[in-house]
Amino acid sequence: MKPICLACGTEFPETSEAPRSCPICSDARQFIPKSGQEWTTLEKLRASHRNAFQQYEPNLIGIGTVPEFAIGQRALLLRTPHGNFLWDCISLLDEATVEIISALGGLRGIAISHPHYYTTMLEWSAVFGQAPIFLHAADREWVMQPGKAIEFWDEPRKELAPGITLIHCGGHFAGGTVLHWANGAEGRGVLLSGDVLQVTPDGMVSFMYSYPNLIPLPAKAVQAVAGAVQPFRYDRIYGAWWDRQINNNAQTIVADSAGRYLGAILPAQ
Repeated sequence: MKPICLACGTEFPETSEAPRSCPICSDARQFIPKSGQEWTTLEKLRASHRNAFQQYEPNLIGIGTVPEFAIGQRALLLRTPHGNFLWDCISLLDEATVEIISALGGLRGIAISHPHYYTTMLEWSAVFGQAPIFLHAADREWVMQPGKAIEFWDEPRKELAPGITLIHCGGHFAGGTVLHWANGAEGRGVLLSGDVLQVTPDGMVSFMYSYPNLIPLPAKAVQAVAGAVQPFRYDRIYGAWWDRQINNNAQTIVADSAGRYLGAILPAQ
């Protein structure tokens, strides 16, 4: 079997016995539930869950599992004239999902913001012709299941296709990455942010080392994240969950959010 961690959704290599623990959940940025470490498999997940789809705007489709599984994020299918890209990943890959994405042109590549969303990335890649998986090299140690499809990059930016750019931000993880889509939001620009830039309920964003354990980022890291995206033009942000998005004025909101965060953690002048 290939065990999948029930808490974070990460798939591990083929084994006759599940690992004792999941290193991603043992890390301070995640957690092992009080019930203890538990495992499932893709086959079991297919029997109890399904994927739902939501069109956000032309050429951008959300894909998320119901009932909610593990961390509960949803992926985004970005369609471009140069091929389709999957942003972030979810554990469940079933026949219906493969058929729908194949009908829309398949995948040219997969890009993932940080290790909490690596999930079953190799399964997705294999089904879509060994589509390359773009991961920042600073997070190499968190890959639980190595594969030839994984392509590590370590530059400040990586262009996947014209107008589709990965931006290294750091923050939540050393390799924390967001994706800039220049033609999104009717040409005003979009950021796909995962939770490197976490869209908050009040319509701002926040920056954390650990969200579930409420461990903040230091000022230098927050400034680095805000600085990495500052040169890009964007008006909209899609976060990691169905309803976490900022529809307008996102570039100003990110700058204001960084100021709010820094004002809360730095000593008063």
